[in-house]
Amino acid sequence: MTWPMLAGVVSLMSFQLADSAFIGQLGEPPLAALGFTLPMQQLVIGLQVGLGIATTAIISRTLGAGDQIRAERLGGLVVCVGGTLVLVLALAMWFSRDTIMTLLGAEQSLLPLIRSYWIPWLVAAWTGALLYFGYSVCRSHGDTRTPGYLMVATSLLNIVLDPLYIFVFGWGLPGAAMATITAFGLGCLVVYPRLLRAGWLRFDLGQLALGQALRQLNSIMAPAMVSQLMPPLSAMLATAMVAGFGSAAVAAWGLGTRLEFFSIVVVLALTMSMPPMVGRLLGAGDIATIRRLVRLAVRFVVIWQLSLGIIWLAASGLVAQLFTTDASVQDILRTYLVRVPLSYSGLGVCILMVSVCNALGLSVRGLVISVLRLFACFLPMLWLGARLGDIPGLMTGALVGNLMAGVMAYGLYRAGMRHLADEAARR
Repeated sequence: MTWPMLAGVVSLMSFQLADSAFIGQLGEPPLAALGFTLPMQQLVIGLQVGLGIATTAIISRTLGAGDQIRAERLGGLVVCVGGTLVLVLALAMWFSRDTIMTLLGAEQSLLPLIRSYWIPWLVAAWTGALLYFGYSVCRSHGDTRTPGYLMVATSLLNIVLDPLYIFVFGWGLPGAAMATITAFGLGCLVVYPRLLRAGWLRFDLGQLALGQALRQLNSIMAPAMVSQLMPPLSAMLATAMVAGFGSAAVAAWGLGTRLEFFSIVVVLALTMSMPPMVGRLLGAGDIATIRRLVRLAVRFVVIWQLSLGIIWLAASGLVAQLFTTDASVQDILRTYLVRVPLSYSGLGVCILMVSVCNALGLSVRGLVISVLRLFACFLPMLWLGARLGDIPGLMTGALVGNLMAGVMAYGLYRAGMRHLADEAARR
């Protein structure tokens, strides 16, 4: 179940890196404008992933209970609710765009460029959310191949269209978003007819006890969504800190964030494939096997992410030259790459523990892990590092904060497992 999702997530991150590389050729202002957009992009992604977690959990349980019709109607409900929520969020961001950019510390000279980018970007975000909800319904029914293959296809199409829209048509920064709209729109035209043919979507929601269904959805979605919304909030605060060092620092930080997304693709794929496994084992009361499974995953994540961090460190100079031609941005990006990626093992463990806790029914504990990671570990260390050592200190603070978060998250997960084991023993 992991391999198709890994291929899909890698392709998604690849097209985002390609976006950054193409936009980087336009100069520092478009790259800085993209950097200020990333926290808001994480906000949209947090909402859709939170709903996706609830979708997988509820529909798979309903199928396990043998109620196929209800599962199909729940799929339709998820698409309708998710599409509406993301649309409302996109409209709210558009009408408050200047206030948001001012709070993030954007320079006045960048605001016209950001405004020209935000209309196509928000449409792309909404289209991507609809596509993601379709993927979530597929995964709920045990189909990871369709989402995986479509992620690869839409990402490759996006990469092909980027230079055409950005340079050949002369659309510049908005062209990157237009390429995403085209690719994701075609993806929706493939996945939704497939879902309807398979009978996995029904929109006769009047036959569904809507109140009960929404409460069931919200019981998992709310903590998971709040947990997923913590990173974008943290990203906004971190971007505001970085903005104090100038637009070159924001541009480099935005590139580093894209590289971070790419570096944790294996962890993200595991967070999509492990919850159904953990849920089945929990239903069978097999706590011991869950512990062995999670220990195996944690050891793998630590070794894998540490290896990637060493690679980024060794290739820091080459990577900086590849992604931007601006000398000041290159210098700051190299400072980022020799420090922050070494902490991706801690970050990966933390992300995995949140996913496992949601699968175990410990969604509040997962939310606590997310909050503590960002507001007790990452942001305080970021602020302290910036005060003590300027930009290099800020990057070192990010490194220390991520490692602290990994240790904290694993400790809270183990405490939750002891609680579940005690409950199982009393039954």
